[in-house]
Amino acid sequence: MQPSAVLAGYLDHLTVEKAGARNTLESYGRDLRRYLGYLDSAGTGDLAEVTELQVSGFVAALREGDEDNPPLAATSAARALVAVRGLHRFAHREGMIPRDVAREVHPPSTPRRLPKALPVDQVLRLLDSADVDDPRGLRDRALLEVLYSTGARISEAIGLDIDDIDSGERTVLLDGKGGKQRLVPIGRPALAALDAYLVRARPTFAVRGKGTPAVFLNSRGGRLSRQSAWGTLKAAAERAGITAEVSPHTLRHSFATHLMEGGADVRVVQELLGHASVTTTQVYTLVTVTMLREVYATAHPRALKA
Repeated sequence: MQPSAVLAGYLDHLTVEKAGARNTLESYGRDLRRYLGYLDSAGTGDLAEVTELQVSGFVAALREGDEDNPPLAATSAARALVAVRGLHRFAHREGMIPRDVAREVHPPSTPRRLPKALPVDQVLRLLDSADVDDPRGLRDRALLEVLYSTGARISEAIGLDIDDIDSGERTVLLDGKGGKQRLVPIGRPALAALDAYLVRARPTFAVRGKGTPAVFLNSRGGRLSRQSAWGTLKAAAERAGITAEVSPHTLRHSFATHLMEGGADVRVVQELLGHASVTTTQVYTLVTVTMLREVYATAHPRALKA
């Protein structure tokens, strides 16, 4: 089957039956025309003749680039492979080719991005930036303290109810992903900030609402939204003069990184973060090794002479 005819049929299929977005269709068309050009240069004029090795070769060619095209990042090459897989899957399903050779071709691995954590001094500045003479400031300080003290996701922190906090045992019960709950310790500074908020500020918000058990309330007395909590973190970073990129997970990453730097066992950190697999948590060991390398490079006499 002529590749160009298959491509036309596939794009029509995406347009009519899948109602593909215009930008998606343009992107697919661009990637697939480049794919057909690659096949043509290899002397393959029938899609039924394409081998798995050729599909893999196309992905490799994308990563290497050529005279007309710069090398693509792993994520962009993976996107192109999605289009190629779709084309072959469509052609096979429609009986145009005897087998789907692209199905087993895997995308290039993307470089592992290290979590971005703030240094301890910047975290302390961020926590201290809230105006604790104001009810909203008391709430924001308590929220930030909870995020950093427990490593909770923002969604977990705003999901806290009053009964989830055990001040005597210094623990909080977090509702994690997939409905999994975990009991985590909380530090005295965070408990003090929570107590100040619950006594001096929460009643101000609660009288405007309908009696929700939520810990963190908005100005109307309802549960604080994830967007508002994220805005609180961004505003605190601006007040603290932190120029580094701040994300909803910044305090969670800082919590984990600082624990690892302090000598915590990776499996303990795994439990605290609520990761299903220790593999997910092990990325924080990379952060620690990076820090060790930097210290070594600047402090060791022989490293300085390298």
